[in-house]
Amino acid sequence: MFVKNFNRSIDFYTRLLNATVTARDTSAALLVGPGDYQLYLREVGSRSEHPLGAIGIQYLIWSADTLEDLRRCESLLRELSPHVTAQTVDGFNIVEGPGPDGVPVVIVYPGPDQVPRDEIIPRIYTW
Repeated sequence: MFVKNFNRSIDFYTRLLNATVTARDTSAALLVGPGDYQLYLREVGSRSEHPLGAIGIQYLIWSADTLEDLRRCESLLRELSPHVTAQTVDGFNIVEGPGPDGVPVVIVYPGPDQVPRDEIIPRIYTW
């Protein structure tokens, strides 16, 4: 994920995802979280355009392990921005707010381990 402010993004995503920085240099870091998922952050600077134009990460979405964890994520998002929504749709709890660079961050509960997905949620088409 390309970011504008490296240290701010590392702090935000390690806290939000309960991740650990396992490798880092002056402009890139590897964050590894529970379940061994990985997120690379690479600083491109505050005035940089997205290197691929309009194609790239348009939003980051994942699921919380518990409802308590979802509420923890909601609190962290609210520390960053007043523009956070929390709602329940079709039995899914959804929290959405902007990350440090404005990329929408969406967290859902329950996750696909608890409730398998067999269709695309309509919300995907409204971003």
